[in-house]
Amino acid sequence: MSLKSKIFIFLLMLVAFAFSATSADSTKPTKKGGLLGSLFSVEEDEAIHRGNILTGATLFLLQGNSDEDALNILFGDIYKAEGYTFTAEVFGGYFVRDAMAVGMRSGYSRTYVDIDYSILEDIADVKEHRKYVSNGFFVQPFLKNYLKVFDSKTIYFFNETSLTVEYSYGISQSDDGEDVSRTKNHGWTFKFGINPGLSIMVLERLAFETSVGLLGLNSSWIVIEENGEKRSEVSYNVVNFKVNLLALDFSLVYFF
Repeated sequence: MSLKSKIFIFLLMLVAFAFSATSADSTKPTKKGGLLGSLFSVEEDEAIHRGNILTGATLFLLQGNSDEDALNILFGDIYKAEGYTFTAEVFGGYFVRDAMAVGMRSGYSRTYVDIDYSILEDIADVKEHRKYVSNGFFVQPFLKNYLKVFDSKTIYFFNETSLTVEYSYGISQSDDGEDVSRTKNHGWTFKFGINPGLSIMVLERLAFETSVGLLGLNSSWIVIEENGEKRSEVSYNVVNFKVNLLALDFSLVYFF
C-alpha cells in the first residue's frame, strides 16, 4: 500500500470519528442562553419541587413616640406624638410545577396616631389635639416563581406577582379646645405588585424570606363623612416603578 493510500485512509478515519462525536454530542440536552435558560434543575427532594406546599406568616410593627421636648417643624411645633402601624398575615401556596407556586395571603392591619400640635403660632395660633385609628382587612392571590441560580438547596431568588383587594375603615377626631370634629372614612383599595426577593433555608424545610416592592399599581376609592354627614368621595391611582424600601417584607416560610 502506497503512502498516499495510507494518508487517505487515515483522513477517512478522522472524518468518521469526528462525525460520530458530533452525533453523540447532539443527543445531549443543552441549556438555553440567558439567566433563565441557565438555571439549575429542581431535584425531587427539594422544598420547591412540584407537588409541595408552602405556608407561613408575616408580622410587621412600626412604633414611635415623642413627648419630652417640642419638635420644631416648618410652620409650628409638635408637643406630643405617638402611634403605631401593625400588620399580621398568613399565607399558603401549592407548587403546580417545579419552582412555581400559586397561593393566597390574608391579613389584618391597624394604624393609630395621637398628636398634639400647633401651627402658625404668630399668625393664627392654631392648636389641635388629633387622634386617628384605622383598621383594614385584605386578601391577596399570588404567583411565586423561584429561581435556582446556584447549584444549592439553601439559597433561592424569587419573584412574587400579586393582586391585593383591601377594605379599610377609620375615624379621625380633632379637638381645638372649643369644638370637637369627627371624620369617618371607609373604602376599597386594589393593588397590583411585583416583589423580587431572597429565600434562605435555615432548616431543612424552614426558610427565611425577604422581598421588596419594585413595581406597584394602586387604585383606591374612599368615602369621607364628617360629623355624621357624607362630605365627599375620593378616588386616586398611583403607579410606582421604583424600589420601595418602605415595602420591605420579612417572612418565615415552611415547606412540606
